[in-house]
Amino acid sequence: MQKPTLNRRGLIGRALALAGLGAGAGAWAGLFGTPASAATGTPSATEGPFYPKPSMRMDDIDNDLVKVTGRVEEAGGTVIRLKGRVLDVDGQPRAGLRVEIWQCDMNGKYLHPGDRREVTYDTGFQGFGHDITGADGGYRFRTIMPTVYPGRTPHIHVKLLDGENELLTTQFYLKDHPGNANDRIYSRLSDAEKASVTMEFVTGENGLETSVDIIA
Repeated sequence: MQKPTLNRRGLIGRALALAGLGAGAGAWAGLFGTPASAATGTPSATEGPFYPKPSMRMDDIDNDLVKVTGRVEEAGGTVIRLKGRVLDVDGQPRAGLRVEIWQCDMNGKYLHPGDRREVTYDTGFQGFGHDITGADGGYRFRTIMPTVYPGRTPHIHVKLLDGENELLTTQFYLKDHPGNANDRIYSRLSDAEKASVTMEFVTGENGLETSVDIIA
């Protein structure tokens, strides 16, 4: 009787069987579309001194920081759209969570009484906003491209809450910005962590947009 021949797929299957579906199998699992491992969580970062407490915020705290209710002038700066999903470490969406962002205006000044520099604040910029994640874990904001604050590379502060329970505080950064290399917070991150909090922009139907998933 002629022995059956093994094709390429058969050889791979036998190799996995001999390996006992161990470490080698994990790599092949990723190749064939099965998650090889759980996702790494988004790295935490300092809240910083200018997190605006409720009494410091404008009455308008929605997810559009470029337009303040009741004011004609919109914020100065380059308008962007920031979106993404909030997922658990297994890649499942987390609905009903509160995502907050805050950042300085186009002049590098925060909406916070502690920022006492002699710089005029752009009153057309909301400075702080929030969104609630949908069934798919999605969140979205309309804001401005982060600008340089003295001593820091451009960044957007992000906080994730489940009710009153704070789950994560982190910061998002601009891809390849020259200030990143010397930033004391950014430079502490591993390459993988940097990639997870980096904003890379594309031009969409409504202008510049970026997508950053939050794993928590």
